[in-house]
Amino acid sequence: MSSLAIHLLWLLIHLVISIFFFVLKIANVLESYLISSGFLKKYESINVGKLRYLAVVVDSEDALQINKVIKLVQWLADIGVKHVCLYDNEGILKKSKDIILKNLSCVKLFEEGDEQSLRGKKTMSLEFASQSDGKEALAKAANLLLKKHLKLRSLGENQEEKIFTEAHMTEALRAVGSGGPEPDLLLVYGPVRCHLGFPAWRLRYTEIVHMGPLKSLKYGSLLKAIYKFTLG
Repeated sequence: MSSLAIHLLWLLIHLVISIFFFVLKIANVLESYLISSGFLKKYESINVGKLRYLAVVVDSEDALQINKVIKLVQWLADIGVKHVCLYDNEGILKKSKDIILKNLSCVKLFEEGDEQSLRGKKTMSLEFASQSDGKEALAKAANLLLKKHLKLRSLGENQEEKIFTEAHMTEALRAVGSGGPEPDLLLVYGPVRCHLGFPAWRLRYTEIVHMGPLKSLKYGSLLKAIYKFTLG
């Protein structure tokens, strides 16, 4: 096969793939519109009670779009989600939490025990997290466990059989202020399909869904992702 034929074949494959993704994008936009407009009735009845805790991971560049983030949180509140964690790697959302909370009257800052206190109320609890709640928190927790071990050893307690379990680490993370609930669902807004550094110990049983860049935020796509999760 000549080099010209190979080149033409490559162009044809590239064209077919481009057309496929273009059609897929149009189909997703149309579906999102139909969901948002209420034409697809099945999305009107979501058992949002199955979604006890939702995490939203936003790429740090997208996190600069604070108005989009506020709109996203408002949509989640309208859907009926009670507990949300907002995460970006660089802590931009953490630094902007006063602005976000000021623009959302139905939202309060997350506190331990909110799951019980907010039951039956039209209020959402909002947690802010960043990379400092990841590796740095893990290092602090490990240091705390080490100090406890050395203290008990100095008191003469036998530590030869001492084994640090997952429960010990969870307790230490809570002690340094980085425990936090495990999300049932994690939505990723950004160019890459990963959790972007969200604390891994909180993702043991979490379902992760990539939503695309924040600039393409659509209510229909958000509703669809939550609906599909509640079917499980």
